[in-house]
Amino acid sequence: MAVNLYDYANELESALRKSDEFNNLKKMYDEVNSDEQANKMFENFRNIQMNLQQKQMNGEELTQEEVEHAQKTAMLVQQHEKISQLMEAEQRMSMLINELNKVIMKPLEELYGSMQK
Repeated sequence: MAVNLYDYANELESALRKSDEFNNLKKMYDEVNSDEQANKMFENFRNIQMNLQQKQMNGEELTQEEVEHAQKTAMLVQQHEKISQLMEAEQRMSMLINELNKVIMKPLEELYGSMQK
């Protein structure tokens, strides 16, 4: 009997949308977006992060000033209550996805792990 993994993936996607972790993340995201100051701060923080990641992916060295600026910005946004709550919700969602990924990858780990014995 053939199994359509995409059907299961779509069920998982639907379940994720109904999860407490996702709904809390969405609520915190909406709160940050509805607060003009928080939204600007968060967008600035995300732009800095993306620019630094892009530089690293391109093999470029980060300057000390860039690192310090990113750290200062991170400290500033973490002091904003709504952004801090959003970041905590993002962390919980990320942990959930990592745990799901471990479950999904288990057959491959068992297969290749057994070959190393």
